[in-house]
Amino acid sequence: MKSIDDFVSLVRDETGIEVTVADVGSDFDELPGWDSLHLLTLLTVIERETGQSLSLPDILEAPSLEHVYRLVVLG
Repeated sequence: MKSIDDFVSLVRDETGIEVTVADVGSDFDELPGWDSLHLLTLLTVIERETGQSLSLPDILEAPSLEHVYRLVVLG
């Protein structure tokens, strides 16, 4: 995952939720159709795609996709 655009594409492809780069800063409860299962799906896909393990507690505490992206990029 090289950019925020790649991340957003991954989110759209794996969750079926039409998010844009403009949406990544929104809280999860502001994303139409978002639920906790999408977050767990995203965690699994990110780990598979990047080969890195992410902290489940950190992911579950993330308030937005932007926060998740930062966790992925910054480790």
